[in-house]
Amino acid sequence: MKQVVQDFKDGKIKVIDAPDPVPEPGFIIVRNYFSAISAGTEKTTVGTGKKSLIGKARARPDLVKKVVENIKREGLGQTLKKVRSKLDEYKLLGYSSAGEVIAIGEGVTNFSPGDVVACGGGNYATHSELIKVPVNLCMKVPEGVGLDEAAFATIGAIAMQGVRQADVRVGERVGVIGLGLIGLLTLQILKASGCRVFGIDVDREAIKRAEGFGLDAGSISGEGIEERVATFTDGFGLDSVIITAGTRSSEPIHTASRILRDRGKVVVVGAVGMELEREPFYMKELSLSLSRSYGPGRYDPVYEEKGIDYPIGYVRWTEQRNMEAFLDLVAQKKINVKTLITHRFTIERADEAYDLILNRREPFIGVVFEYGEALTEKVKTIQVSPPVEKKEDVVVAGVIGAGSFGKTFIIPALKSNPHVQLSMVATSHGAGAVNVAKRFGFYRATSDAEEILSNPDINTVFILTRHNLHAPYVLRAIEEGKNVYVEKPLAISLEDVERIAEKLKENPVKIMVGFNRRFSLHAERLKSFFGDEHGPLIIHYRVNAGALPPDHWTRDPDIGGGRIIGEGCHFLDFTRFLTGGRIIEVKLYPAGDRENVIMVVSFEDGSMASIHYTTTGDKSFPKERVEVIGDGKVGIIDDYRTTLLSSGGNRNVFKSKSQDKGYVQEINAFVDYVLGKKGPAIPPEEILEVSEWIIRVTMT
Repeated sequence: MKQVVQDFKDGKIKVIDAPDPVPEPGFIIVRNYFSAISAGTEKTTVGTGKKSLIGKARARPDLVKKVVENIKREGLGQTLKKVRSKLDEYKLLGYSSAGEVIAIGEGVTNFSPGDVVACGGGNYATHSELIKVPVNLCMKVPEGVGLDEAAFATIGAIAMQGVRQADVRVGERVGVIGLGLIGLLTLQILKASGCRVFGIDVDREAIKRAEGFGLDAGSISGEGIEERVATFTDGFGLDSVIITAGTRSSEPIHTASRILRDRGKVVVVGAVGMELEREPFYMKELSLSLSRSYGPGRYDPVYEEKGIDYPIGYVRWTEQRNMEAFLDLVAQKKINVKTLITHRFTIERADEAYDLILNRREPFIGVVFEYGEALTEKVKTIQVSPPVEKKEDVVVAGVIGAGSFGKTFIIPALKSNPHVQLSMVATSHGAGAVNVAKRFGFYRATSDAEEILSNPDINTVFILTRHNLHAPYVLRAIEEGKNVYVEKPLAISLEDVERIAEKLKENPVKIMVGFNRRFSLHAERLKSFFGDEHGPLIIHYRVNAGALPPDHWTRDPDIGGGRIIGEGCHFLDFTRFLTGGRIIEVKLYPAGDRENVIMVVSFEDGSMASIHYTTTGDKSFPKERVEVIGDGKVGIIDDYRTTLLSSGGNRNVFKSKSQDKGYVQEINAFVDYVLGKKGPAIPPEEILEVSEWIIRVTMT
C-alpha cells in the first residue's frame, strides 16, 4: 500500500510502499477513500521536521531539556544513540479520514466489513491507502454525508470540543479569533447552536469568506475591535471567545480579555501564546480554559487503545460522540464542509500538497487526499534490499518489534555481528518496519509477526515488543522450532511461564531473555573478583528508577505487567548471576505503593541480597549501584561506568569509556550459543527460575 510519511532526519515528504496492516483485537482495518490535511497541526509538524537540528531544538525546548537530563544520567554516548534513533524515523502524517471497513479484529462487534466509517487519531487515521484504527476512534457515516465531508470528522470534533468548553447558550454572542478551517467549522457549530458570532482574523479576505458561512459581524485584528464588539453586544461584551488561531503571540488572549463581558469565558483551541495580562482577567473575573483535542478520551489508552467507553451518564460527549455529533450536523445541512474543500490531491502528489500548506502559494482552506481504486492484492511483506546469499552457520534473524530501545541497542548489536543475517523486521505500523529495514539492512519488512514466525528460512526470532506479547510470540517461535531471544520479562503471568517451560521440554530450542547487565564488562570483573567458589555474599542493589507518567504502558498490568515484573527482573537476575546459587525465597516490602519496594532475596548458598527499587528519587542522579561484600572483599559497580574492587587493603578501579550495560556482549553470547560455539548464554533453568520468582513475589 502507499503511505505518506515525513523522513524526520531531512524533513522530506515521501510516499512509500508499506506492508498492509493486519487486524488485532479491538481494531478495524479501513480502506481510505479520503483523508483531510489539518493545515495547522500538520504545518507545524512538517515545518519542524524540515528544520535543521538546531532549528528542531529551538522548536522543542522541552525535548532539549530531556536530552540534557539524559546526558547527566547516562552519558553523552548513550544519549547520542537515543537522539540519532529518534531523528532517524518516519513520521506518520494525518489524523482524520473516511473509508470502508475491510476487516475487523477479534472482539469487534459494532463494525462489519462494508461499513462506511469516519476515523480519527494520530498514527491511526493517517494518509495511507489502508489504516488500522481502534474502535473508539471510528464512527459510521450517516446517510447524506459524502466521504470527502466525513474525512473532516476528527477536525470537526476539535471545533466541537471548543464549543462545548465554552458551554454556550442559545442567543449568546460569541467571538471566534482565527477564521481558518477550524475557525470556520466553529463558526458553523455556533450558528447551529443558536448563537450570534463575531469573527476576528488578521486577513480581511478571511472575514469576507466567513460571512458566507453565517458570520454576523467581524473585524480585522487591531481595527477598533473593542468599539465594534461593544456595538455588536449592546455595550456588554461577548459572552465567550473561542481562539482557533495558531501563533506564538499572546495577542489573541489579550484581545479576548478586552472584548469579553464581566465573567466571560476564554477557550483556547489553537496553539497560541499564553502570557496573560492580569488586570482584565481580575477586574472582569474572567475564566480561561483549554480545549483538549477531539474531546474526553483523547490521550487515554484505556479509552482509545483498549476500547473501554466512558459511561454516557458521566461523560456525555467523548471524542467519538463529538465526531458523531459533527457529522449529524453535516447530514442536517447545518454545516457546509463541501465548500471548505478547496484543494484535492492524489496521494502520489503529497509533496505538492504540503508545499501548498507550508508556502501558501495560493489561498486554501480544506485540503484532502483522495485515493484510487481498491487494492487488488494483499501485501504482507515489502522487499527493502537485495536478497543476501544464504550462508551456512549464520543466525538468520527475524525481529518482532522495533521501538526506541530496540533501535538504539539491540538491532545495532545484531547488525554489527558478522554471523547474523538480518532477514525480516515486523512492527505494528508497516511504515516503521520499512524505515527500520532500510536503516539497518533487513531484506524484508512486514506488519505481521506471523510472516516471521512461519518463515522456514528464519532460524532465530528476536522479540522486542511490549511485555504482554512476549510470551505468545515465544510460544509460537518454540512451536516453529526457532531459537528465541526475548527482551525481559519472559512473561507477565505465571501461567505463561509454565506454558513456556512445558513447550521447551517438548521442543528444546535455544532461548535467552535480555538480562543484559550480567554481560557488562563491569559484571564480568565483579563476578571474577569473587570467583565461582565463595562464601555467602551480602549484596545491596540500589535502583533510582525515576517516575513515569501514570498512563505509561509499562505500568499497565495488562500490557507492561507493572514496573517490578517489567524491570525488577533485571536486578533479581543480576544477584542470581553473582551468587551462582539457586533462589530459595524472595520477600517484597512495599514503601507506600507497589513501585517503591525492597526485595529481600535468599539463596541456597547462604547469600542474601536486598534490592531497593524506587521511583521517587532525583532522575538526574545515577540510576544503579551494586555493592557486594564477602570473603574479606568489597566490590562496587557505580552505574555501570566504574567498578571498584577492594581486598586486603588493595583497591583496583576500572572505568569504561561510556556506560556499559552489556547489550553488545549479550547479543554476541547468544549468537555464539545458537551457532554451537559456546554453551547457554544464560542457562534456561535460571531464566525460568527468575521469571517465576519475580511474578510470584508481586502476587503476595
